[in-house]
Amino acid sequence: MIAPSRRTLLLLGVGAFAVLVLGAAAWFWYAAEQSRVMAAYAAVLVRVAAAHGAEATPEARAAAARDLEAILTRHPSATAAPQAAYELASLRYDAGQYGAARAAYEIALARGADGTLRTLAQAGVGYTWEAEHDWAKASNAYRMAVARLSPKDFYYESLLVDLARAQELGGQKAEAVATYQRILKELPQARRAEEIRARLMGLGG
Repeated sequence: MIAPSRRTLLLLGVGAFAVLVLGAAAWFWYAAEQSRVMAAYAAVLVRVAAAHGAEATPEARAAAARDLEAILTRHPSATAAPQAAYELASLRYDAGQYGAARAAYEIALARGADGTLRTLAQAGVGYTWEAEHDWAKASNAYRMAVARLSPKDFYYESLLVDLARAQELGGQKAEAVATYQRILKELPQARRAEEIRARLMGLGG
């Protein structure tokens, strides 16, 4: 077997070093880019927080929504994208733009919202349908949201109440009664137990 020459070994060493240098440069560029993107999101979210204030003008809220739309367009895959989309949805909902709010909630879900943010975004979809009096779609959205939770989760009770309300408003009396009864069965110490019992009495359940 012929051993590689010293020149060959030197060239291989230089090539490997070049690959390492390029890899390191790419990593540092990526890290710097991610840092820049996160800084841009942070700046926008600070302005959005002010737009949620009681003294914020409609113009300030509209400007905040435009800022959110712009940064989501520029950096749709950023880590902060789900939170930004949720904030956009909240502004749209408060402005009575339910279709646009729903689209933003769905963007938050599609961009990987998880944990509490995912629960709130899924519930938000339900609220937009309910605001438009589409009880069937609202019920489905609440059902999807609560399906990911257990009775120990903070939002479990409120989402079941939302579901029962949408079922009741949609004329699904039997389903609403079953959902209200489910709450009392699974959550004996439900925070809204008195209200739920009153609704059951009103529905004859």
